[in-house]
Amino acid sequence: MDYINWLEKQNLLNIAGENTAPFKSVLKKCLGAEREDILIISDYGSEGRMIAPLMAASYYLAARQLNLHSRIILQMPKVKGENAEKQITDALLDLRKENIIIICMSQRMGRLCKELGNSYRAYATEQRHRWVSALKLGDIDTARFGRIVSAVDIDYEKLQQRALQIKSILDNGSEIYVTTKAGTDLRIGIEGTEARCNAGDYIKKGTGGNVPAGEVYIAPKWKCVEGTAVIDGSSSYRHGTQLVKEPITLTIKKGEVTCIEGGKEADNLRNTLDWAAKKARFPWGVRRTGEFGIGINPNAEIIGATIVDEKTLGTAHIALGSNYWFGGTIYSIIHLDQIFRNPRIEVDGKELKIERNI
Repeated sequence: MDYINWLEKQNLLNIAGENTAPFKSVLKKCLGAEREDILIISDYGSEGRMIAPLMAASYYLAARQLNLHSRIILQMPKVKGENAEKQITDALLDLRKENIIIICMSQRMGRLCKELGNSYRAYATEQRHRWVSALKLGDIDTARFGRIVSAVDIDYEKLQQRALQIKSILDNGSEIYVTTKAGTDLRIGIEGTEARCNAGDYIKKGTGGNVPAGEVYIAPKWKCVEGTAVIDGSSSYRHGTQLVKEPITLTIKKGEVTCIEGGKEADNLRNTLDWAAKKARFPWGVRRTGEFGIGINPNAEIIGATIVDEKTLGTAHIALGSNYWFGGTIYSIIHLDQIFRNPRIEVDGKELKIERNI
C-alpha cells in the first residue's frame, strides 16, 4: 500500500513538514543515525486522534531531510491481545542487523510472530538495533500534537546530565520519602537497587527508549513500599490514560495496594486491577508497586497521555504491576503509571532538588 499517499490525503504530511526540526534532533542526537536503514512503524489512528501517524510522518520527513534511508509502514490500530499485521512482522524480520526502528502507536503494536518473540524490545536488543517508541498516543486528540512536539524539542545533552545526577543519588540511596500537599506520604526502600534513565541516549547498539524522554525510575525493593499515594495528575488504566478530576488515594502496605479511594477515576483503576487479577496467570503481581519514577522534562506537561505525563518536570509517579524488564522481580500483565504533582522527594533524609531550567 502507498502509505505516503494516505498520509498526504489526510493532510498529515503538511502538518509534519512544519515540525521536523525536533525529530531531526532525535535522529541525530538520540540515535546517532548515519547510514542505517530506518524502519518507521505506526498505525492509521482514528478520527480526530491521529497523533501516532502524524508523529511517524514527522520522523519520515525528518529522515528524508537528513538524506537518511527510511521506510514507513502503517497498520490498523491494535489493542492488548491482538496480533500485529503481517506487513509489520515481515518488515521487522527483513531488517538487517544494527539498524534503527521507530515505533509510534495509538495504543500498541500488537503481538508479534513466533520468530520475533514476545517483545520488540528484546528482539531489537538481540539484533543490535537502536530504537525509540511512543505508545498509547491515541489517548489524546490530534490538536494536541504541538504538546508532543514541545516535549520532544529538548536539549538532550543537558537532559541526560540531569538524569545521570539523579540516578547517582538513587543508586547510592537506601530510602526515598515522598510527600505532597495533596496528601502523599510514601516511603520506598531502594537499597541495593539501580535506577534507570530515559533521557534520549540511544546511540549504543541494542539500546532504545521512549521519545518524548525525560524520566529517572527505579524498581523498589520487594515489599518495601509503605504509606499513601494521592494521584492528582493522570492515571493509567485498562482503556488508556485518564486525567484525574477527583484525586485517587492509594493505601500501600508492604508494597501492595490494599485500598483505592476517590471518584470515577478511582473506580476505573479498581475495576482494572480486578479485571487483571482474574485474567492473570500470576495475579499476585497486579497490585504490587513496581516502580517509582521522577519526571525531569521541563517542556512536557500533563495532557492525558502517560508517555508525556510521566516525563513532566514537577511530577513523580508510581506504577502498579510489572517491573522485571528494569531490574525488578514482578511479572504481571499490567504496568499502570499513576502520576502525581508537586512532590517533595527526600533520599536518605536529604531533599532532592531539580532545577527547572536546563
